[in-house]
Order: sequence, then structure tokens, then C-alpha cells
Amino acid sequence: MSHDTLTPTSVFLIAGLGNPGPRYDGTRHNVGFRVVDRLAQRFSIPMQERKFPAHWGEGRIGGRKVVLVKPMTYMNRSGEAVGPILRYYRLPPEALLVVHDDLDLPLGRIRIARRGGTGGHRGVASIIQTLGGGEFARLKLGIGRPRYGESVEAFVLDGFYSDELEAAEEMVDRAAAAALAVLADGLEAAMNRFNQRRKSTDQQADQPGD
Repeated sequence: MSHDTLTPTSVFLIAGLGNPGPRYDGTRHNVGFRVVDRLAQRFSIPMQERKFPAHWGEGRIGGRKVVLVKPMTYMNRSGEAVGPILRYYRLPPEALLVVHDDLDLPLGRIRIARRGGTGGHRGVASIIQTLGGGEFARLKLGIGRPRYGESVEAFVLDGFYSDELEAAEEMVDRAAAAALAVLADGLEAAMNRFNQRRKSTDQQADQPGD
């Protein structure tokens, strides 16, 4: 399998974004945390909180050294955790995959991107500011838009609607699989596989609420 679309470094860092504390467990803004938790559990990677303002750990996935990171700085200061860990491992931004929620994707859809701007996401903006640019890959998880006139801030900091819970869980599983595909096959192959529109999920996500 070719890794020519990834940095040739021997270590890869996956940072899932979210807010710390039980108040934010299960919220839309914390789906990045859930993906990292899924990977840590599956591959028995121990997570710790020391040296950096993050819940993080290192292990091996598919024969490759991987560092999993959940910033404990709150979303809009995510770069304060991700930047120091990248520097500690002497990694370039190209060795980073940031996993985060995306309002512009329907619930259930995921999208991998090589690089880009903030997309209006404060956690991504903080990482770009810290690293001095957006030359890192992103794994975006669709959370859709408010149904009932909620503000965007209230929407992302709330849990999924009851009829969205199953789709959200499936999306987290699919995103974890996408992260593994990036590691195993490279960005290009993972993008070709996971960026395809899933009609059944999208049609369901586009249905109005009761």
C-alpha cells in the first residue's frame, strides 16, 4: 500500500476536537472526541493527561506509530494543545489529521480534505493560527443545521435530536474507519472511498423534523 500522499515521517498524529468535561459529552461539537475515543479503545492505546493540555496517548495502528490527541483547552484554543505535541514529536503539519464537526455537511456524511481554511470552525482556526497555516488534513463529520431556530452556538453545544442518535453513532464508526484508511492507504485512496455521497443517509438527514 502506498503512503505517498502522507508525510514520510514515521509518526502520525490524529487530533479529535471537542470541549472537555461532562457538560459537553454527547454534544455535536464533540464528535471529534468520540472518534479518537473509538480508536483508542479499539487499539488499546492508553490515554494520559500530563505534559500537555490534552488527553493523549501513543500506540501502533497497522504497524505505524500513531499519537491520539483530545485537546483539553476548550474548542477555540485547540491549537494550544495540538501545536506543542506536534513540536514535541518534531512533526510537520502534514503529519496531522484533525477530526471535527461540520455544519455544512448533512448529518451522517463525512469528508476528508488535504488542507484548507477554517470553514468557520473555531477549533480549526486555532490550530491554523498556532501552526501558521492550514497545511494539514481534516476529517469532517456532518452535523447538519438547526431545525427549530436554535442559534448555531446552542445547536453545536447540544446533543443530537433523538431521531439522529443512530445516524450519529454510525457516522462516528465510519469516521474511525476513514481515519484508519488514511493511515493504511493514504489520503487519496481514503478520499476516493469515503467522500462519496451516501444517498440514503443524506435523504434521511434532509427530512424535516416533526
